[in-house]
Amino acid sequence: MIENRNTILAIILSGIVLLAWQYFYNVPQMERQRAQSQTQVELTKQPPANTTTPANAPQTNAPNAPPAPSNAPAATPAAAAAPVVNRETAIAGTPRVKIETPSLQGSISLKGARIDDLSLVKFRDTVDPTSPAIVLYSPSNTAAPYYAEFGWVPATGSTVRIPDQNTMWEQEGSGNLTPSTPVKLKYDNGEGLTFHRTISIDERYLFTVKDEVSNVGNAPVTLYPFALISRHGTPQVSGYYILHEGLIGYLGDQGLQEYAYKKIDDAKTVSFKVTDGWLGITDKYWASALLPDTNAQLQARYSSNLVGTVRTYQTDYLEDAQTIPIGGTGSANARLFAGAKEASVVGINFPIGGLSGYNGQLSLNHFDLLIDWGWFYFITKPMFLALDFFYHLVGNFGISILLVTVIVKLLFFPLANKSYASMAKMKSVQPQLAALKERYPDDKVKQQQEMMEIYKKEKINPIAGCLPVALQIPVFFSLYKVLFVTIEMRHAPFYGWIKDLSAPDPTNLFTLFGLLHFDPTQLPLFGHYLALGVWPIIMGITMWFQMKLNPTPPDPTQKMIFDWMPLIFTFMLAGFPAGLVIYWAWNNTLSVMQQSFIMRRNGVKVELFDNLKATFIPKKAESKT
Repeated sequence: MIENRNTILAIILSGIVLLAWQYFYNVPQMERQRAQSQTQVELTKQPPANTTTPANAPQTNAPNAPPAPSNAPAATPAAAAAPVVNRETAIAGTPRVKIETPSLQGSISLKGARIDDLSLVKFRDTVDPTSPAIVLYSPSNTAAPYYAEFGWVPATGSTVRIPDQNTMWEQEGSGNLTPSTPVKLKYDNGEGLTFHRTISIDERYLFTVKDEVSNVGNAPVTLYPFALISRHGTPQVSGYYILHEGLIGYLGDQGLQEYAYKKIDDAKTVSFKVTDGWLGITDKYWASALLPDTNAQLQARYSSNLVGTVRTYQTDYLEDAQTIPIGGTGSANARLFAGAKEASVVGINFPIGGLSGYNGQLSLNHFDLLIDWGWFYFITKPMFLALDFFYHLVGNFGISILLVTVIVKLLFFPLANKSYASMAKMKSVQPQLAALKERYPDDKVKQQQEMMEIYKKEKINPIAGCLPVALQIPVFFSLYKVLFVTIEMRHAPFYGWIKDLSAPDPTNLFTLFGLLHFDPTQLPLFGHYLALGVWPIIMGITMWFQMKLNPTPPDPTQKMIFDWMPLIFTFMLAGFPAGLVIYWAWNNTLSVMQQSFIMRRNGVKVELFDNLKATFIPKKAESKT
């Protein structure tokens, strides 16, 4: 019996440790990350660096071509002292071409032809639909510059004049960039080279950039196409271990390459030579990624540079050189994803099918991994697909969670049936176990031996009661992951006071649900424990009912653990997403009904209300009355 007791304790404590990990470790981690965030200042990039020739420089397409540059342009301290201005002022300071789509609004700066002004019009800062739209890109001279840039880099030692971040491009024609109207830009370097750029956009988040250069000069020119995404200042991150935020890419046969900001700060620069790759920068819900042609040979790079007191982060790539002869032209194609990491847009790779999105439409290499599905993607992805399927049927992710919980219960019914049947048998032998205590009051070893004989004779598994809880753990964490990382769950409402299933229940018992106008969570030492909403309380009550339905453990230690577990879980889950707490409460309710049915079918009396009564009225007091 001691071994069985230890097994039960190990399972329960493991579950508590796993649940507590997020609450007690990641929340403080998040606060430390925010405390370390730096004031972001304006930075710009330098002109192409033509002073070094690395050993792994890409090969040119022409014999005896000049050496290749080290990589795409990078940020420099040249304008580090420039004053920081607000976004509106910076945008108004340069001529621009407006971007208008159902998903994006912003503009392209004609100075440098940068895509540096983007807002996601379908997503807001808060659940209030009138709150500001999410800002993704911001131009230089702002507090947090973030932009994409495309162009050409000359070979090392070349003096050819090419457009850079200070070049003023000319728009050919007029009009805004929309899904039906591309924008055409032009720049003449006055030395025989004319650069043309055509930028198109779809109705979601994909930019397509076609660069062409024609040479009417007096000598051939060798140029390398490049693309980059640059972000200035260390961004604030959620600080959760289960979520990657930072530089990301799937780089050919080198696979998924993820570098958190701290990791790339330490590495400074990481280079890759790949084919069939993509790379970018990801936040929790938003991302920006370069999507070159899948057959392009890339010299790709992640980098972090300290400019003054501010970090700059960049992902970029160079393609193979093109030599443009006299009277000839060269061209390069590039694509940019800049938007929300919606699964239907990004795509899902899964054997049983799913959402193809850009991943399938563009034949990209695992672009679905832009969403951090985690190590247990084989559980997380089906969970999301199921939730998304029911959401499109009923129109509410909360109801979808309830329906998926029912499906999961049906899938696990055979195992749960055996578990509850064993527990029902354990309930039926309780009188025999009580008789053992009376027969051997001072011989614990004999009690355990006889108890095991009874279990063996009746074919009872003493740890069967832990199986339903154990089965919940992978489902629990897959749902937690879906609620935490998928943008579809962000600001998804349920009913009543739950306006965001991915956020904790906003009500609080310790403010008398809003009657007391103070925030107890700000109290020192134990304040973070004083957040207990309505749904966590409901979850705790349903868990308590479920525990009371089970036979009382004969071991006092086990009994104490089972008695206190509902209260412990109530406080622990209070800070978890409301959708997860609703799932747990609904799952407990279904378990009580399922277990009651199985117990009746096995001829065992359901003593739920008797056990509840005994909790408040001790047997001695009851006998006196």
